[in-house]
Amino acid sequence: MTARVPHPDRLVAGLDIGSAKTTVIIAEVVGELTGPARIKVLGVGQERTTGLRRGVVADIGETMRAIRKAVADAERMAGAPVVEVYAGIAGSHVEAMTSTGVVAVNGDEITRADVDRANEVARAQMIPPDRELLHAIPQEYAVDKNRGIRDPVGMIGMRLETEMYLVTIGGSPAMNLRKAVERAGYRVRELVLEPLASALAVLTDDEKELGVALVELGASSTDVAIFHEGKIRHLATVPYGGTHVTNDIVLGLQVTQDEGERLKERYGCAFEPLADPNVMIAIPSTQSQGTRSIDHASLAHIIHQRMDEVFDLVQHEITTSGYPQRLSAGVVLTGGAAAMPGMRDLAADVFGAGVRVGSPADGIGGLSDAVEGPRFATVVGLAEYGAHRLALGGMAGAAGKRLHLAPGMDKLIERVRVWLQDFF
Repeated sequence: MTARVPHPDRLVAGLDIGSAKTTVIIAEVVGELTGPARIKVLGVGQERTTGLRRGVVADIGETMRAIRKAVADAERMAGAPVVEVYAGIAGSHVEAMTSTGVVAVNGDEITRADVDRANEVARAQMIPPDRELLHAIPQEYAVDKNRGIRDPVGMIGMRLETEMYLVTIGGSPAMNLRKAVERAGYRVRELVLEPLASALAVLTDDEKELGVALVELGASSTDVAIFHEGKIRHLATVPYGGTHVTNDIVLGLQVTQDEGERLKERYGCAFEPLADPNVMIAIPSTQSQGTRSIDHASLAHIIHQRMDEVFDLVQHEITTSGYPQRLSAGVVLTGGAAAMPGMRDLAADVFGAGVRVGSPADGIGGLSDAVEGPRFATVVGLAEYGAHRLALGGMAGAAGKRLHLAPGMDKLIERVRVWLQDFF
């Protein structure tokens, strides 16, 4: 029986270039394009990364090599090539601000064109030449000063106001990331902020409505995204991550970087009370060091101390955001380090709130078991973002062609476009 070949117009690829690993997934958009799109994972590729520092490309050649290898592995698994990717971007160069746009309407029903005009006014902020506008996310609307409106279309009023959340990135980091992807032989369809992509993959609508903090534990940094009443309210980056834990192990136990990483991944526990002091771990040694070992609790102590510091800094960001008492849904952890035993327990102890680990495998088809675990939240979210973009119908697919629309699809596309604004 011949395997079904996926239609190239329905392929999307997500690319997550992390400081430790570059991950790619190729997925097919499945089902009718009648709302939030669903994806079927066809291929996954991973490669070690050494070309990034704190989310910024430091070595284009090395980054290009990792991208090329990861995409090639995903293409081989999927049995289909891709020419463009939705690439994630993050780092301390990310900045966000709130902007307001006001327009006059004629007193009749507010139309989608009126909303678009108000959004354009809010979006037309002066962006410094060394920065680039990444996302412009409508927060809420006001009609004749009646605030808190999510969709004003169909309402009567004379004055329409929109509040928009603008996310900007450094122009140089964006250009270097695009250049690395292009040199690897692919095109960047769109850059997407990584914590927002992760939120798309692991947060529920109820969590975003009630108030939730997404904490993404990366290798070189930790990203924080706070949602309340269904919208993104605050973004921050803490300049510490899993690599700093490894460095502490290296210094504390006098082992190499690779050995420290292996000890962390095999025996790591982030919450010291959960460690077993009766378990002894052999430590790699040189001839001069002789045979060495450490008890599990001592290793956990090293990890606990660093992660406690990281979570304290995250807690400070939550406090300064103005939303510490409005996160009824608690905290959701993602990123590779989130899967470490005891990480959820330590986070709950520091934040004094409910904490869960977010895995993106729910609700996706295909090789969902290949993307289980919090380390895949960003790359799955990037593919889902691409799928939702494809659901607009008139946009180009992965092969650079346009989808053909059936009669009567215009209203459907409009509904999807409106829904697309509620991504974040």
